[in-house]
Amino acid sequence: MSLTVQSPCKINLILNVLPRRSDGFHELESLFLPVPLHDEITIEKSSKGIELNCSHPALSTGPDNLVHRSASAFFTELGEGGARIQLQKNLPLAAGIGAGSANAAHTLRGLNELYDTPLSAKSLHDLAKQLGSDVPFFLQDECALATGRGEEIEPVAPLDSLHGKGLLLVHPGFGVSTPWAYQALSAKPKLYCQAGQSAGPIERLRSGDWQALQNNLEPGVFGKYTVLPVIKKFLSDNGALGALMSGSGSTVFAIAEDRPAAEALRAKCHAHFGQAGWSATVCL
Repeated sequence: MSLTVQSPCKINLILNVLPRRSDGFHELESLFLPVPLHDEITIEKSSKGIELNCSHPALSTGPDNLVHRSASAFFTELGEGGARIQLQKNLPLAAGIGAGSANAAHTLRGLNELYDTPLSAKSLHDLAKQLGSDVPFFLQDECALATGRGEEIEPVAPLDSLHGKGLLLVHPGFGVSTPWAYQALSAKPKLYCQAGQSAGPIERLRSGDWQALQNNLEPGVFGKYTVLPVIKKFLSDNGALGALMSGSGSTVFAIAEDRPAAEALRAKCHAHFGQAGWSATVCL
């Protein structure tokens, strides 16, 4: 018996990084929006431990792979079982869109379904927290506010202002290290946000004020990867309602009036910057 699951990605409409906590992690306030662009994970029961195959040659298929770690955590909690897993990577790596975290979460979800739901939602959440800060978000499917170090997830009412809008994602063909991005921010302590600063921008986004998009990791990342602010400005200058770097980068996204407008902006972007990298559009 096997099961195939679609593993989506996300964008951060708001990413407010607060000063470092005593445990070394940063407190976050982040508004996550799931995006229906997917990797694909096929899982089959096995009695031979964990066997992982992946379509992307740059990804390890050993115990350091996040999908492998996710399956290992599941079977350790369950106390038995094994799986053969095929990961079809369609989304870029180290892109700031949470694709790896989604792979981990949807491996947990898929295994739990395949094994007839032996683990509770709380147990899955506890495992997800151990795997990575963004992983718990992908245990659910709604727009949500993430706090703590990103693991505390509170679904929020749908942003009606996004209904029917087009979304363009542009990945320039290289990744950004998340630890490095946070280190770059720590060198600019004046850029840290304070608790509660996301509330106002969220209400502005609800009213369709796309200038409320914010990510305080941008200045540090933009200082090194200088093509990213150029891409963001190009999107803003060519019809985007709003544009922002997602997560720690390197993906930059644009909100457009509708899907055709997002496709037109995508065409302009490729005509200007060339065909290198990855891009995609969806209707929200």
